[in-house]
Amino acid sequence: MATEYGHGYGSWDGSGAVRERRHRLPAGLRAPFEARSWREFAYVLLSLPIGTLMFVYAVTMVSLGAGLLITFLGVPVLAGALAGARGLGAMERARARGLLGMEVASPEPLRMKRSGPMAWMGALLRSGTSWRHMLYAMVQFPWAVFSFVVAVNLWVCGWAMLTYPLWFWVFPMWVGQDGIQLYGDESHHVYLDNPFEITVTALVGLLFTMATPWIVRALTMVDRVMVRGLLGPSLLATRVVELESDRGVVVDTAAADLRRIERDLHDGAQARLVALAMDLGLAKEKLAEDPRAAARMVDEAHGEVKTALQELRDLARGIHPAVLTDRGLDAALSAVASRCTVPVQVEVDLPAARPAPAIEGIAYFTVCELLQNVSKHSRATRATVDVWKVDDRLMLQVVDNGVGGADVSAGSGLAGLTERLGAVDGILVVDSPVAGPTRVTAELPWRRA
Repeated sequence: MATEYGHGYGSWDGSGAVRERRHRLPAGLRAPFEARSWREFAYVLLSLPIGTLMFVYAVTMVSLGAGLLITFLGVPVLAGALAGARGLGAMERARARGLLGMEVASPEPLRMKRSGPMAWMGALLRSGTSWRHMLYAMVQFPWAVFSFVVAVNLWVCGWAMLTYPLWFWVFPMWVGQDGIQLYGDESHHVYLDNPFEITVTALVGLLFTMATPWIVRALTMVDRVMVRGLLGPSLLATRVVELESDRGVVVDTAAADLRRIERDLHDGAQARLVALAMDLGLAKEKLAEDPRAAARMVDEAHGEVKTALQELRDLARGIHPAVLTDRGLDAALSAVASRCTVPVQVEVDLPAARPAPAIEGIAYFTVCELLQNVSKHSRATRATVDVWKVDDRLMLQVVDNGVGGADVSAGSGLAGLTERLGAVDGILVVDSPVAGPTRVTAELPWRRA
């Protein structure tokens, strides 16, 4: 596995600089005019009528179904109500995706052991996902009312006060008063009518206008939590999918390793041993008639034996090095660094208690793969390997001063490392700007043997 360096990060302009998109206005000033802010405001506006319909549907159907449970009719009514709630949940996920840019996976489908209407109703009533959809239809309504009132009042008041200098003339001309009335009784009235008060009103409106998008965004964060928690797949189902995916990665990795070992044995040591057997056979035939030639052939065969033994040692080291088993990561990584074409400094700070052999093996082969990338592609002059423990996590980091540009998404060896680490709940983070340096950090669970 190897990763090509020098591609896939930033936008290269040919002069050695990376072009980045920069906004001229700060976020606070441009927020009221951003499309995202208006989409979030539209989401809040739509939440009230949609939430009202969902709340009425949920309360009506649950009440009707519960009231009819004394007869058999309550069961199909509740099942139909849950099916409708799942449909409303699909609509809400689509609305969140379109207006909030939020991707929520569809929940797990119904699990039915047999077909038929009775099995379908039973699956709906047993499904926790269906009841979570019904719960969302009930709890979303009061929050929709609150967020609608807050968002609409803030938007209207902010923009009205900000534009007050443009329309304050409406009051003296059409209303018969000097401006917006702040206070008034039988003997005293306070109006916003002079230039200073009009300016202060506009400035306060500006503050409201700039703050409102962030307040609306905070309101929609609650909606995001509800949509993800109640309308998405459950944590258990998500974990099951992750474990199934990790199991597939482990199986594929093991199969690939077995194919590599078989290929190395067939093309390397096995082929060399076959040739050695043939040479020894020829030497045996020549032993009587030409002892000197036979001795020369035996000497050559002796060299081939040494080469075959070295290939077998290299193959065994690639499967699982003995130094890793006997002396741990410190000695094993030092041995790997000594064979690297780039000077490598190794720092290992681990407790005496060692992690599980599987975790040690993955950490070892991760460093091997990263140092191989450094040797082949980085054009670096030096590299460092650091390994340490933080709480219950094993951390390792490989840094080089090469050309950078390593990209995990390019389908390279780094992508394979990411999958291999993910199979044991590990993480691989690559920081590799163009022109370097490249910093690859891996995090693995510290599991005791």
